[in-house]
Amino acid sequence: MRFTIFQDSLIGGRRNNQDRVAHSFSKDALLMVLADGMGGHARGEVAAQITATMITELFQEQARGALRRPLTFLTEAFEAAHRAISDYADRHNLLESPRTTCVACVVQHDRAYWAHSGDSRLYMFRKGRLVARTRDHSRVQRLLDAGMLTERDAATHPDRNRIYSCLGGVLPPRIDLSPETPVQEGDTLLLSTDGFWTMHSADQLAAELDLHPITEALPRLLEEACRRGGDEADNASLVGMTWESHGVDAEKENKSISTATMPLDAFTTTFSSTSRKGRLEPGDDITDEEIDRTVAEIQTAIKKYSRT
Repeated sequence: MRFTIFQDSLIGGRRNNQDRVAHSFSKDALLMVLADGMGGHARGEVAAQITATMITELFQEQARGALRRPLTFLTEAFEAAHRAISDYADRHNLLESPRTTCVACVVQHDRAYWAHSGDSRLYMFRKGRLVARTRDHSRVQRLLDAGMLTERDAATHPDRNRIYSCLGGVLPPRIDLSPETPVQEGDTLLLSTDGFWTMHSADQLAAELDLHPITEALPRLLEEACRRGGDEADNASLVGMTWESHGVDAEKENKSISTATMPLDAFTTTFSSTSRKGRLEPGDDITDEEIDRTVAEIQTAIKKYSRT
């Protein structure tokens, strides 16, 4: 595989960052995952951390080479994260379970597979055009689909944050799956939280990504999303990947990743979340001791649910 990838997470105008974003790849498979902890519920950042960590760890357990059934993997990983969040709430006697939206994508053998629950989105762009997008599990999306609302009105609709599926909620999550989707050279897959996509139209993103590589376009667009959001800007996070051929020129090769020489059992993984000061750190509004305990609980949950 050869690809260029960029990920980052900005706190915006919020006190803490409840987003978590990660990517992990082996010689033959790439995973991208993004979780947006729901701010209206306690410890949304914990739900997002559990989700991103669990899906990534399960990927590393199962993608020895490539995943056998990527869509089955995504479904089972989302369900395992949902159960782990509920168990976390039970162990800590929380009155309400932490909750998070999630979108994740696997790319292998020139094919992409993705899943989502909530309103964290995936876009697929090709030659300056939008060719695929997830459909939000939200009241506003239903109004859009019914022709009762325009895209412009949707961005400021008072119900834009009302979603009907997430991980960690009372009801089992709705998990929508993509078809197996061929990926061509130059295609870009972009996963983002609503703090990013509400500030940019799909047409704007398509145009920017057609003109500039993701390592130039995405940092600028991410900063712009926070500027447009003003003092109350939501956390904004994304991970984007451009698929490349094996014969890219030397200039591009310096910025791209090739897995050709990776051992079959090796993985490279990168997590991102930002602190109040905007630097990349493991967590935001919980102490170091709480983070350590949470990570240990996540590891225990991973061992438990990887056997179910």
